[in-house]
Amino acid sequence: MDDLTTEEFEAAKARGDALLRGPRAVSAHYDAGRHRVIVRLTTGVELGLAPRDVEGLQNATSDALKAIEIDACGLGVHFPRLDADLYVPALLAGIPGSQRWEAARRAAAEGGIGNARRREAVAEKARRGDRRPVVAASHDG
Repeated sequence: MDDLTTEEFEAAKARGDALLRGPRAVSAHYDAGRHRVIVRLTTGVELGLAPRDVEGLQNATSDALKAIEIDACGLGVHFPRLDADLYVPALLAGIPGSQRWEAARRAAAEGGIGNARRREAVAEKARRGDRRPVVAASHDG
């Protein structure tokens, strides 16, 4: 592996410092009554996440969701019973999972719409992790 240049190191350090100045998790718990994972940020804002909408949590039991850890920097939320991790900056950007997971989720949602070829194309894209939309074929004449 090549060594980082001084400029690359400084740029990476600046990105890390910026993340640590931004909102970070300070606590998290599972609210069984609302069926939400609640993540409290350094800004006082609380995120309420429906487990069904978050990669790694979608099939979790209430007991598994109750065990939650915050990493030392507050950038990660870990569910040890699920071996699932959430990245706080991604959650704040509205990204509840990987590109591959989101593509598969879209493919499943589109499963009842359109023809079989479109569903197959969407499923294939999900397997590849491709996020670009499937363009429907034109049927002229």
